[in-house]
Amino acid sequence: MAGKTFELERVLIYRRDMEKLRKQELAAAKQRLEQANLDLEREEELVELLSQEFQKSQQDIGSIDEMRMYSVFFARKRDEINQQKERIKDLDRIMNEKREDLMEASKDKKVLESLKVKKAEEFRTEMAAKERKFLDEISIQKKVNAT
Repeated sequence: MAGKTFELERVLIYRRDMEKLRKQELAAAKQRLEQANLDLEREEELVELLSQEFQKSQQDIGSIDEMRMYSVFFARKRDEINQQKERIKDLDRIMNEKREDLMEASKDKKVLESLKVKKAEEFRTEMAAKERKFLDEISIQKKVNAT
């Protein structure tokens, strides 16, 4: 008894492929977010070290120009850190969108998979009923022929 093919098999394959693609996109988004967080941590640690160095060598600074250069440097680093924090917020938002896309793709795939299971069960039930009917018919024919 050969199984009947699921008429929406191509759609199911497409949805499986879409789910796989969404998983890859989510993984890439997570990786970008993690890297951005590492970059931010590294930058903040560097600024902290340089700030401590500056405090130690503050008495050795001989001119206002040197002091101004440090001030400009730290202001630029603060801006870079703030920009990195904004980038992290954007990457986090993107990752959440990718997660939602994956959830939607998984839901779409599961709907079709459950439909496929339901159709297969209907087919098995239909085939069992036809087989019972056929066996009943054979049984009736044997009784008619026997009498």
